[in-house]
Amino acid sequence: MKRRTGGQAVRRSDGVIRPVMAVLAMVIATACPPDRLTAQVPESLPQPPAPRDTSHQIGPVGALWRSLVLPGWGQAATGRKVTGALFTVWEGTTMFMTLKAHQEANYLRASGSPNLDSKHQEVQDWLVLWGFNHLFSGAEAFVAAHLRDFPRDLKIRAVPGGVGLRFALP
Repeated sequence: MKRRTGGQAVRRSDGVIRPVMAVLAMVIATACPPDRLTAQVPESLPQPPAPRDTSHQIGPVGALWRSLVLPGWGQAATGRKVTGALFTVWEGTTMFMTLKAHQEANYLRASGSPNLDSKHQEVQDWLVLWGFNHLFSGAEAFVAAHLRDFPRDLKIRAVPGGVGLRFALP
């Protein structure tokens, strides 16, 4: 078959190019190194456990600041979602009750009720609980982040004459 390109006749033979390309592809495919190197340990031997990846874990100070901003966030970020949810629920409860007591105090002030002082005391009580929740959540997240690597196999049991404590040292 002849084809003209730029005024010159070019001869192309598909019968020769395809086998050459197939041989070239086979050479490239077999030139890759094997998946298994000879110095590797056989998979049948027990392998030591891989160390835990701690690069994505937040530190104690990060957990503290998160829980001071929003109680429960630091706990959730350290993997303790139930504790974080409890702090968040208590945060919502104290916030709602503070606002409710404040609205009731405004109503009592407008109506001239003699119970206004006790309602102001209730508002202050809920504000203290609200602030305490922030501080306690931050402190709890800070301490829990420090104790994250503490061994979980701590056992406490009753023994004759007292209480026994057993744990494994790393």
